[in-house]
Amino acid sequence: MGYATVEESARAIIAERLARGDTPRPDLVAFAREILRRDIEKYLGQPQTSEWVFFDRGIVDALGLLHEVSPLPASELQATLASYPFHPSVMLLQSWEAIYTTDAERDHRSCGCILHEVPRLPVWQRAEHVLRILGESVAPSSRFRESK
Repeated sequence: MGYATVEESARAIIAERLARGDTPRPDLVAFAREILRRDIEKYLGQPQTSEWVFFDRGIVDALGLLHEVSPLPASELQATLASYPFHPSVMLLQSWEAIYTTDAERDHRSCGCILHEVPRLPVWQRAEHVLRILGESVAPSSRFRESK
């Protein structure tokens, strides 16, 4: 549909490690910190625009993982969330065998977000569903970036 998208960092980290002959993931805390570092870098690297930018995972996910494995003080968690604002709606796509593929990178939280499960529909209907939810909440703004 022409919207900007940002790929998830964890897949890149795993692919890089596998290419070096390392195990797919470092220890979980180091992995979570590296994902967060890269997600912040990607967030900051996005041009300011009034159009939606969709993150396939992002800072909220990375903070959730990091907080799960090494709880952050509430003040640090809130300060980080405030520094990198996202739209309050987070789209959740459940595992779906018809579209899910297992590959080398994909073998396999309380940030004030509203979770919306995206139904198992053809891709264009899923996209319309996401845009309909976004239209019901807040119009696109340069302050917000969107997470899938």
